[in-house]
Amino acid sequence: MARKSRIETYGSPLGPLELEIMEFLWASGASSGRDVFSGIKAGREIALTTVLTVLERLANKGLVEKQKGAGLIAFSPALSKEEFARTVSRDVFKGILGISASGLCASFVDALAASDPEELERLSELIESKKKELGSGEGKK
Repeated sequence: MARKSRIETYGSPLGPLELEIMEFLWASGASSGRDVFSGIKAGREIALTTVLTVLERLANKGLVEKQKGAGLIAFSPALSKEEFARTVSRDVFKGILGISASGLCASFVDALAASDPEELERLSELIESKKKELGSGEGKK
């Protein structure tokens, strides 16, 4: 598997191996380090110790929880994939808003249109709903 350049992974909060391990855990649930290793080794040359090290780092970041059992440690995702995506996007949006709100909005709409044009309509509905919510709340202040 060819490594991606730094610019290709710039927008990702996880490295390629971290993401592959998280994808495995989201699909499989609680798993031993050896199970994770077995599940991902087909797609790459990797050592068990490397997988265990990355699992420990993910646990230190709060993304993976460890449960100790009868001589075995099981790793499971601390957040669902959806919760993780929501948390990361919120944090990324907050950071970019501080740099350029208009640039963020334009980039988001462009990315959404490229990946799923039908979601543009949903976004429009969410914006209208939020405008109404904010408008009805103004008289209550």
